[in-house]
Amino acid sequence: MSKDKEYYQSEEYKRKSLKTELYHDNFQNYKRYNIPPAQLVIADIPYNQGNNAYASNPQWYKDGEIEKGQSDKAGEQFFNTDSNFNIAEYMHFCSSLLKKEPEESGEAPAMIVFCAFEQMQMVIEYGKKHGFENSYPLFFVKNYSPQVLKANMRIVGATEHAVVLYRDKLPKFNNNGKMVYNWMEWPKNDSTPDIHPNQKPLPLLKKLIKIFTDKWEVVIDPVAGSAVTLKAAAETNRNSYGFEVDKDFFEEAQEKMLGNIQYSLSFEN
Repeated sequence: MSKDKEYYQSEEYKRKSLKTELYHDNFQNYKRYNIPPAQLVIADIPYNQGNNAYASNPQWYKDGEIEKGQSDKAGEQFFNTDSNFNIAEYMHFCSSLLKKEPEESGEAPAMIVFCAFEQMQMVIEYGKKHGFENSYPLFFVKNYSPQVLKANMRIVGATEHAVVLYRDKLPKFNNNGKMVYNWMEWPKNDSTPDIHPNQKPLPLLKKLIKIFTDKWEVVIDPVAGSAVTLKAAAETNRNSYGFEVDKDFFEEAQEKMLGNIQYSLSFEN
């Protein structure tokens, strides 16, 4: 093998060639970007909570404190695109961008959809319509609750939810032969800039990406928001691509989340 060919196949070259791309565009326009097939699509779809969106967020009150009264976020939705999200188009995108089924089980691609508990069955059913015949739920447990609306009058939520979907063969699963339960702890988001109201914790996303992909593979987030998924992929030596239609979120994500990415120097999985 020539030295040039040996270098292009080396871990050093692959790390230097890692891609982290965020597009200010709708994921429906993916064909113009020539994105390679993904091993994992991971996204947080709009919860369609309407005008009570901030009922699960301390920003309902000024400075997050009940005593200070309601803020201008009270009775508002997160963003205008919430009510326009088309889950059928989303599933078609995922089906198109994920790798084809491999011959062997345990190497297939998958997608993870974060959603409200009430949306889980809908996600499963739409997945089946687009070839994702198999699924299983994930539950994430918090030691706090972000819900503030009438919190002293009802039981408040302290969980988050997601669905793992795959076509036929079992997806890639990296955990050194150890079990992964269908629930995980949800760490607080204190290691990344706070950009998006539904932003997921960086350590959790890194954990999921490591389980379902290998180094140098492709991770896609069709509704990137804060782009924390792309940061998690970059820091675990995965290529990543994301789409965000909101101009403010896109610019803030580029500047604060992706502007100082430090690619991992570790050669571990």
